[in-house]
Amino acid sequence: MEELQLDEINDKVADLQDVILGFADLLRKENEALRKFDVEAVSNLYEQKSKTVSAYRSMSAFFIKNQKYLAEIDAELKDSLKDASLELDALLKENELLLKAKMETSKKVMDTIINIAKVTNNRNATSYGAHGNYSPLDNNKNALAINRTL
Repeated sequence: MEELQLDEINDKVADLQDVILGFADLLRKENEALRKFDVEAVSNLYEQKSKTVSAYRSMSAFFIKNQKYLAEIDAELKDSLKDASLELDALLKENELLLKAKMETSKKVMDTIINIAKVTNNRNATSYGAHGNYSPLDNNKNALAINRTL
């Protein structure tokens, strides 16, 4: 691989910094939407987030493989990149917590709906016992289907 000139390295770092700033802005929007339980807004940000994550990973991989280039950039640019990275890291941690909380809440709601449906189904179901008699107490084996898109 050929060596890069200092101005090319600075351009790559500036590009990485732009991606980091854009990613941070996107995470702020998504975190706010998650706090407001605005599923539509989170969904609308998905494609942009996917592309941004891909660009961020690609650019980060370059600097992970070529750490010598980071040593060559000026201190001010290095400090600016470090500050942006720390802010992004904090936003990513917050995003992870909010997403986990949202998923756990959705799971608990679905579990509650399923349990209510099971209880209602068992209470209203007809069943016949081992002797062919109607037996409402032996109705635990009734079929139940849930549409997972709720």
